[in-house]
Parts: sequence; C-alpha cells; structure tokens
Amino acid sequence: MQGNSEVIAYFVQLLKGELAARDQYFIHSRLYEDWGLNKLYERINHEMEEETEHADALLKRILFLEGTPDMAPNTVHVGKTVPEMLKLDLELEYEVRAALAKGIALCEQHKDYQSRDILRAQLKDTEEDHAYWLEVQLQLIDTLGLERYLQSQM
Repeated sequence: MQGNSEVIAYFVQLLKGELAARDQYFIHSRLYEDWGLNKLYERINHEMEEETEHADALLKRILFLEGTPDMAPNTVHVGKTVPEMLKLDLELEYEVRAALAKGIALCEQHKDYQSRDILRAQLKDTEEDHAYWLEVQLQLIDTLGLERYLQSQM
C-alpha cells in the first residue's frame, strides 16, 4: 500500500530515534551489569527490549507503506555515572515523546489512523512507563543520596 510520503519520511526519522534509544539503553544496561547494579541492569535491559519492539513496529509500518527504511541510528549519548546515565535516558525519552506527539498530529492530518495508533501506543509506553520510571529514579537519588540508592540497586 502506497503511503503518504510525509508520513513515511517522518516514520524513517522516528525509526532512527528508536534505534538510538535501543543502543543507548543497551550500553547503559551492560555498564550497570558490569558494575554489579543488577536491578538497574534488569530494568534498563527491559527498556532496551521495548525500544527494539518500537523500532520493529516502525520498520514494519515503513515497509507496509512502501517506504525505504534508514537503519542508521541517531547519535547515542553514553553516561559515565549512574545519575548521568539516568538523566541522558530521561532527556532521550522527552525527545521521543515530543517526536511521537508531532508524528501523531501528522498522521491525523493525512488521515493515516493506523500509523497514528502505532505512535499512540509508543507514546503511552514513553510517558507512562519509561519517562516516569526514570523521573522516579532521579528523585530517589535526590531523596536517599547516591550511595544508598546504589546499594538498593545491587
């Protein structure tokens, strides 16, 4: 099915963002694992898997709409400390949230409601799961202090 070229181009950009999110979570999860922070590893590894699912849904939709995907991810930002990694991940989620909201509006403008629904599902994950969890972790660091927080993540 030939899709709208503007929607396809936007989905290609979203795909690049999801691939970057996947890669950023991938490296962060492995750093947490290497440092013995098993709870953080498990959670961030789960986020990496969800970002992979998001990328897969976008890729399939691009192909369905007869577009050409670009599998080169956007820039990945790797933190050096736990707070920095959590902040970078949260910034990424905020960027994704804004991009998804813009994509939803674009899909509605072109009456591509199936594509819009894919983005709505991803927005729900981003807002209610990923971003919220990261915000809570940063609040816990502020409340408990970094040492206590890290102990709780072992």
